[in-house]
Amino acid sequence: MPSSFTIPVPSDFDLKRDLCSYGYFLLAPNHWDVRRQVFTRTLLLDDRAVTLRVSQKSTGSPLKVAADATLSRMGRDEATRQISRMLRLDEDAAHLAAFHAVDPRWGESGRGRIMRSPTLFEDIIKTVTSCNVTWPSTIVMNRRLCEVLGKQSSSGLFAFPDAKKLASARAQTLRARCRVGYRDARIIELAKLYLKAERGGRPARQTAKPTTKPSTKAAPLIDLAVLNDLATSDDMIFKSLVALPGIGPYAAANIMQLLGRYARLPLDTESVRHGRTLLGFKGSSAQVMRKVQAHFKPFGDHAFRSYWFEMWAFYESKHGPAWTWERDSTGKMFTAAQLSQ
Repeated sequence: MPSSFTIPVPSDFDLKRDLCSYGYFLLAPNHWDVRRQVFTRTLLLDDRAVTLRVSQKSTGSPLKVAADATLSRMGRDEATRQISRMLRLDEDAAHLAAFHAVDPRWGESGRGRIMRSPTLFEDIIKTVTSCNVTWPSTIVMNRRLCEVLGKQSSSGLFAFPDAKKLASARAQTLRARCRVGYRDARIIELAKLYLKAERGGRPARQTAKPTTKPSTKAAPLIDLAVLNDLATSDDMIFKSLVALPGIGPYAAANIMQLLGRYARLPLDTESVRHGRTLLGFKGSSAQVMRKVQAHFKPFGDHAFRSYWFEMWAFYESKHGPAWTWERDSTGKMFTAAQLSQ
């Protein structure tokens, strides 16, 4: 029979607030049911796709998880790990209190956790699909990636394709059927690098004498141990990320906040709009970006959170709390560019 289990949460955790805190909650295969206040997500568990429905009775109470299939103990543990990553359940009340001490504006609302994906790989691909494109197109790319390449659960819902699946995909499929445009080859290359990292791979050592002058540029490498090690410096993390195919400064900074490193700001056109509209900065886009960076620098290791929740509050001022946004209507237009239409 289908499995059900619970996941303990920090005393201040609120599912609707902490899940609906970042745009990725609107991207497939994530779905927030506004009316029932239930989060639905299909994950790869026990070598198959399993759809989970997550709910919470009240702030601080355990999450109730109902699966559409029977899970092994290992499957339940993996589901707990992935859901915990998505909701940043490792950030306890004390961790949030440190942020609120730096920026008291968010203490009363309890804002602090920023939703992310169940795996770093999905975070990387979702970041790539959000660069140099409008938000509605990002929504389409992620939906198509799931429908075309994701495994389907018994509920008829799709999981996000893992690194193995995307590494073996054809660029033509990604471009034509998933509508990822120029990102096709980059997504495949990133998937291959991540798959190699999952398997503990390293660049092969060169044993034969090279026939041409060796490149001075190091081969790209995803080192999961380094990325997840809190002892690794932010500068080293940033440098390793921008060396990856399709990952520029914006994408690298965004992946860093998804890793829980909040000191850098991923600056883009939304940052410019925010700087001009809410902060009153003037000048060229580059000048406004620099002013936004300087404005949030005093928040130190919490700079991104201060920046993000200020921007998120602006979005919510237009259409109400994010947990009231329907994915297929308001969810398609929460960015400033869409809100102005």
